[in-house]
Amino acid sequence: MAGGETAQRRAEAAAAESWARVEALPCQLSIEVGVPGFTVGDLVSLAAGRLVDTRWTVGADVPLLVNGQLVAWSEFEIVNDHIAVRLTELA
Repeated sequence: MAGGETAQRRAEAAAAESWARVEALPCQLSIEVGVPGFTVGDLVSLAAGRLVDTRWTVGADVPLLVNGQLVAWSEFEIVNDHIAVRLTELA
């Protein structure tokens, strides 16, 4: 094994170890989609099964934030009866 490969493996191991220390910390994950014209009355009348028109274009990237910081772009996807988010690009 060349010296460069060994150094790279050590660097990767050190990076993995530093992430291991914070992996269990809680964080707030959010997707932000603007809803023009949404009112308090609309919020009060929300119920299971109700649709909200976001005017978001299908296939358009949606910002994904962790603790308020943009970390990736994503898109909505339907999985069974749920809305899921698929990562498309890291920010």
